[in-house]
Formats: sequence, structure tokens, C-alpha cells
Amino acid sequence: MRLATYNTEWFSALFSRDNKLLYDEEPSRRYKTSRREQIEALGKVFQSLDADAVMVIEAPETDKKRSTVAALEQFSTDFGLRVSKCVCGFSNDTQQEIALMYDPRKLSAVHDPQGGEPPLSPQFDQEFHMDIDVDGMEDSIVFSKPPLEITLTTQSGERLRLIGVHAKSKAPYGAKDKDEEIRIAIENRRKQLAQCIWVRRRVVERLGCGQDVVVMGDFNDGPGLDEYEKLFGRSGVEVVLGEGGNNCLFDPHASAGLAQKFGGTPTTSRFYIAHEKRYLGSLLDYIMVPQSLRARAPVWRIWHPFDDPKIYSDLPLREALLAASDHFPVSLDIDL
Repeated sequence: MRLATYNTEWFSALFSRDNKLLYDEEPSRRYKTSRREQIEALGKVFQSLDADAVMVIEAPETDKKRSTVAALEQFSTDFGLRVSKCVCGFSNDTQQEIALMYDPRKLSAVHDPQGGEPPLSPQFDQEFHMDIDVDGMEDSIVFSKPPLEITLTTQSGERLRLIGVHAKSKAPYGAKDKDEEIRIAIENRRKQLAQCIWVRRRVVERLGCGQDVVVMGDFNDGPGLDEYEKLFGRSGVEVVLGEGGNNCLFDPHASAGLAQKFGGTPTTSRFYIAHEKRYLGSLLDYIMVPQSLRARAPVWRIWHPFDDPKIYSDLPLREALLAASDHFPVSLDIDL
């Protein structure tokens, strides 16, 4: 079984109001890439990925006229993908949904939100209360993109709980000077950590019920990613993974990032830094599994066109990955 997560940069901009792909030469939201170029690149990547289920981050939006499910199922039809069915969770107003595409011949998937009254953590479309600025008063935390909770059932009847996450960005957008940049960056990190604490509580609750939980998606964070992490002691990724005990999750790329103080670490994204005239690679995307699934010897892969020799030697796939998104897919092959 192959599970994958993929941040498909501004996928929504590639669809018309009636959920049809816009095969034209108009610019997409991807820098210097037409809509046709990005659509064809994404199609090539999904075909090559050939996953049984893909957690799509930045999926097309759902609103009064548009449908995430209809758009992604149309995309699947256009490119003949096995992942021909789609399920979406709580919609949001950012034009970036979280959705799961899956192969209905191999799996069934339903949106299965959890949550309740304290001591349980709340449902992800509600509010989570905690003191994030150390002023002795609880703050209200909400997700702009509520995580997608899926119950996945294989043909053999085995069940997994998937949690698809697109955590808050820590970038200080809108800052007018250095002081404001620092203030916004610290405020965003607090909110991002609070969201990860919320996800972590759900993980512990579900593992405590004997469920196998897989957390996957874009955390906009990773071990040692920025200098503000020192103020808080750990990254949001470390929070979700857990520390010690039987309820820890595992991702080998996160572990490599934690172990590496100097030298290269895995990366899942590639951004152009205009003022420095160079690209920056970051580890932002993860598939985290519990010890029960780790014992099945799963194999992770980052589909990075410059770090994976097999992908690098496949010129059409290499070029497609570079044109499709500023993130690269992460896959997990596991015996289920």
C-alpha cells in the first residue's frame, strides 16, 4: 500500500467555476508557469506517484459554486488516475482545502471528525483554549485550515486513522520593519505550536483507544528550522511526534533533522529567495506513524528531483516536479 502527502501549490487556481481544468496559457499562481504547464506537470507527478491514497494539501476550494471533490475527481478522470475518489473535510475560506484522493478498488475512506467536551480535545473546526502568550489568560486557537480526519478501511478490513494537516505558516507576512517582523514571527510560532499541541492531543486520544494513527501533511515547521525555535524549546513537529512513552510517532526525515546539527538534512520543498538570488530547501512535509506501523518496516520516500537519483535520471518526471509545485510529494510504502 502506498500512502502519500503532497502540497499542490494553489491547485484551486487551475479550475473554472464549474470545476473544470483550465488548459490555457494564462499564468497560474505558480511563478512563471502557465495553467496548462502546471496542470500537465501535476498530472505527470500524480501518475508517477501511483499512490493508493494521497493527502492533498492546498486542494481546490469548496464554496457556493465550487467543489473540492468534483474538481479533484475531474482531475483524476483527465489523467486516468487510480485515486479516482475524493473526500474532503471542513471547508475554509483560504482557497486551500485539505482532501484525500484514494483508489476505491483498494480502500474506502470517510471524513470522521473526532472531539468532545474537556478533557477531550475539541473538534478541529471549533476552538481550542490555552495560554500561548504566558499572560495567565487562555487564548482562543482556531485552524484556518482545519485538519482532515479520515477513517481508512482496506479491502481486508484493516482500519487506519489519517489526520491531514496544514499548520499555520510562521512567515512574518505584512511586517513593515524589523521589530514588527520579529513580533509577528514570534506570534505566528506561538499559534503554530498551539495548533500542533491540539493535533498531538488528538493523536494521544486515538492511540489510547487502540487505533493506528497516521499524521501527514505540511507543518510549515521542522527541527531547527528558524532561530525563534530556541525561545520555545522545540518545533511543532517535535510536539506532534511526542517524546518518550508508548504514544510517540516516527518519521525518519524528522529524526534526521533532529540528529543533524551541521551538514545536509532532507528537504521536501524548494523556494526562490529573490533578494539572495538562490533557492532555499526546507523540510516541511511529513508522514508520521505509530510504533505499531513502524514495526511493519515501512519505506518513506521524498520525491525530490535533485536528491533522488532515480527521479533525477527521469527527465520528464524531474521537470514535472519542478513545474508542479514548490513542494515535493512524500510517500510511504507499507504492508496493510
